Amino acid sequence: MSLPPLSLTTARHLHLAAQGLLTTPRRRAQPADILATIRRMSLLQIDTINIVARSPYLVLFSRLGNYPTHWLDEALRCGELMEYWAHEACFLPRSDFALVRHRMLSPDGMGWKYRRAWMQEHAAEIEALIAHIQDNGPVRSVDFAPPQKGKSGWWEWKPHKRHLEGLFTAGQVMVVERRNFQRVYDLTHRVMPEWDDARDLLDQATAEELMLANSARSLGIFRPQWLADYYRLRQPPLKPLLERWEAEQRVVRVEVESLGEMWLHADLLSQALAGKLTATHSAVLSPFDPVVWDRRRAQELFQFSYRLECYTPAAKRQYGYFVLPLLHRGRLVGRMDAKMHRKSGVLEIIALYLEEGIRISASLEKGLHGAITRFGAWQGATRVTLARLPDGLFNGSRSGWEIDIA
Repeated sequence: MSLPPLSLTTARHLHLAAQGLLTTPRRRAQPADILATIRRMSLLQIDTINIVARSPYLVLFSRLGNYPTHWLDEALRCGELMEYWAHEACFLPRSDFALVRHRMLSPDGMGWKYRRAWMQEHAAEIEALIAHIQDNGPVRSVDFAPPQKGKSGWWEWKPHKRHLEGLFTAGQVMVVERRNFQRVYDLTHRVMPEWDDARDLLDQATAEELMLANSARSLGIFRPQWLADYYRLRQPPLKPLLERWEAEQRVVRVEVESLGEMWLHADLLSQALAGKLTATHSAVLSPFDPVVWDRRRAQELFQFSYRLECYTPAAKRQYGYFVLPLLHRGRLVGRMDAKMHRKSGVLEIIALYLEEGIRISASLEKGLHGAITRFGAWQGATRVTLARLPDGLFNGSRSGWEIDIA
């Protein structure tokens, strides 16, 4: 039996629709949209680089438009969200605690994130740290910086950060808030008093099937290997699972132009068959956006070859230190190396590159101008400056433009 055919453009649009990036937001964002958007993506990856807005805030902005970044902090503080290792370090709905609890209870399988030898070697100090949190409440690693020279106390040891991260990976403490983006930890039994491992724990196979179901919904359309990468699962039994899901009409096999057989989440089937998805959104994306965090997927689906170069020596960089993908109406059309100068209110576009084959048009220029302007205004910029640009782009404003913050 032949599979339903889909164009490559339709496949891209289905993926962007699942991710909330197909169309421009129709209303002003509200606080409840933080949790709803993260649920839609399943995961929000955390990164601390602050050359422009930190990644988790930017991923939300790309979908919601202008919103106060403290809404994300408040969603964590009020218990809607939690942090744990998922794709990498991620925010995820706290209601998904059961999906990752088995990882916490088997931390030796978490690779570099946990070192049992370290925890055993420093067992006495770690027990003292747990007792301190029990008696004194939530802590940050910086709370245990050595005091003035000459004073002493149990808090003077320096490995406190590794102790806390080990306890975090092992699920003995959780992040309850961030202050200036620094983690604040409390004991898990206080954060999740209703949880009972003996009663509530999911076995690994059950938890991973739920992760894969989240991944299928958040990807919309996928190849099996894309599905496994979303939560960084190691060789899950995908073939029998997808066959069962197909029999249950949860997914449908389709034939995508130039990509071959793929799987489509059933929630998007009617939209796919109608062929009426229209991409209207232009946005600046984070390097850690789910659309591009799987570099192979971005290459196969969007023909967008992307590599983060901030850890590459400057002389060997092709595009720049912190390069942001540019989305325009269903395509990844380019990338820009940017820096936000907060004191002067200037968003500096150090270099902007268009992908091969992208034709400069009035629509493209309007979309990118709007996306960059909104991006800058959200960060408090009053001016955009431009340096290296493709020939023919922004000819009327080669040096930049003012942002009307009103």
